[in-house]
Amino acid sequence: MLPLIGILIVIVGFALRLNALLVVTLAGVATGLVSGQSLPDVIAAFGKAFVDSRYIAIVWLALPVIGLAERSGLKERSREVISRIQAATAGRVLLVYLALRQATSALGLVSLGGHAQMVRPLVAPMAEGAADNTHGALPTHTRERIKSMAAASDNVGMFFGEDVFVAIGSILLIRAFLEQNGIVVEPLQLARWAIPTAIIAFVVHGARLLLLDRDIASAVRAERESSVNSEPRA
Repeated sequence: MLPLIGILIVIVGFALRLNALLVVTLAGVATGLVSGQSLPDVIAAFGKAFVDSRYIAIVWLALPVIGLAERSGLKERSREVISRIQAATAGRVLLVYLALRQATSALGLVSLGGHAQMVRPLVAPMAEGAADNTHGALPTHTRERIKSMAAASDNVGMFFGEDVFVAIGSILLIRAFLEQNGIVVEPLQLARWAIPTAIIAFVVHGARLLLLDRDIASAVRAERESSVNSEPRA
């Protein structure tokens, strides 16, 4: 049971909202130590995994850069830039990102977007800035909804876009599953039939994004009316 202490450390660390990277690292070290390995062996295992999985190095390099950019005012700058575009609204900004995310995923460029590297530092602040520019001060729950729709746009764009690309893990997984059940299909066939699904997903979520602007306006109007009604009368 002791090797499972790493899971407990992860649960407690995330519940206390501690640094995720530090929590996971401590969980890995603790699991190795209670399993009977020495500290040098645990560190060597980390190093071996790091070298064997070269793509991890890219993440380690990208995340600090994103963090420094945020600390230097990336969010504020993105809001300022989008506020200069009069026609920009939260729904339109997210619709453009949805189209770009789905198109690039269909070309196999799934790493160009993502929650950590695009949605949090750029897309969500730009959508919020566009909404601020259009409607003024926003209620807290409306800001949170804009953030959630930004994350949803990334999910929908990647999930339904990547299947259009032939050489992607999801296509190979579907092909292997069908082949196990006696259905032999080529990856190109799967990719071709993923196109109508991707188009429908874009239309459905795109409609939700266009309706988002109307919902934001209603929420702001209701918040203002509530504030006026709650003011004490002389």
